[in-house]
Amino acid sequence: MRSSEATVRVMRWALLAALSLLLAWGLEEMRLPAAFLIGPLVAGILVRLAEMAPKVPRPAFLASQAVVGAMLGSALTPSIVATFRADWPILLGTVAVIVAAAGLSGFLLSRFGVLPGTTGVWGASPGAASAMVIQAAAHGADVSLVAFMQYLRVLFVASGASVTARLWIGVEAMPPPPVIFPPLHPGPLALTLAIVAVAAGLGIVSRIPSGAMLGPLLAGAVLHGADVFVFDLPTWLLIAAYAGVGWTIGLGFTRSAVAHAARALPWIVLSILFLMAVAAGLSVVLVERLGVDPLTAYLATSPGGMDTVAIIAASTPVDVSFVLALQAVRFFVLVGIGPWLSRRVAAWSSKS
Repeated sequence: MRSSEATVRVMRWALLAALSLLLAWGLEEMRLPAAFLIGPLVAGILVRLAEMAPKVPRPAFLASQAVVGAMLGSALTPSIVATFRADWPILLGTVAVIVAAAGLSGFLLSRFGVLPGTTGVWGASPGAASAMVIQAAAHGADVSLVAFMQYLRVLFVASGASVTARLWIGVEAMPPPPVIFPPLHPGPLALTLAIVAVAAGLGIVSRIPSGAMLGPLLAGAVLHGADVFVFDLPTWLLIAAYAGVGWTIGLGFTRSAVAHAARALPWIVLSILFLMAVAAGLSVVLVERLGVDPLTAYLATSPGGMDTVAIIAASTPVDVSFVLALQAVRFFVLVGIGPWLSRRVAAWSSKS
């Protein structure tokens, strides 16, 4: 019996891996950024809806987040602090508009009964998905619908940002395909993995939302900024991490959640497109006021997860520090006031 169950698990993982590689290869051939994130994400959705999906072990997902955090930390430079200090009113104003637009969207979804209770409020929060799902569960919202809304928005934003980047800069300006198996440097790689593991462990123990990602991110930023050590992250390791993140998001699209959301799906999609349109409008403001290039501004304001947007930014010729600056500010604002704001909007919608 155990042998049969093990065989089924192996076959499901083989199916998921093969489909992910096929989709990622197709997207890579189209020169779309973040192919190794979007391919596994879409593959995860397909096998989950076909009820043939394995489950990504939590340690594997945390390890994927840690590696992505290390990649983000390596991309951060002291210039990100200078960027924030010079332009903080516009950056905070941009974050405030996105958060307000999300709050309005969630309020309308709940107020007009499109979604039950306060589900729309928690599901519309633009980022910090795991924190919002946990808070939603604590306040009686439909957790499966909240997760569905969060992951659907990530899918829309990641796909939209990837296609926009590809169309905007063209094939000629795209960086060449990465060397998947570069020369191995055992010493720096071992030290990198040790630092990332310790930093991720401290982030998890601290119970900070997304601590597994933020710990290595901060460690990488400090070490890189002080010119002490630069993480050695070979392409094959990053691809594995991207797949772990993509699978976790894709496998969150359960049949029950999709069926539950079927009636409200047009309105959920409309709310996502509204939020993306607001973010795109804000990117125009950033281009006019700060002089950043349009693609950098678009990725910086995109209301998806910081990890997914950063993966796309890292594979395109944009100002990654600026993108991460705005994404990080929004993330910390949402972690700090998002639950309180969502509770307030939920209370208003229930009284209206």
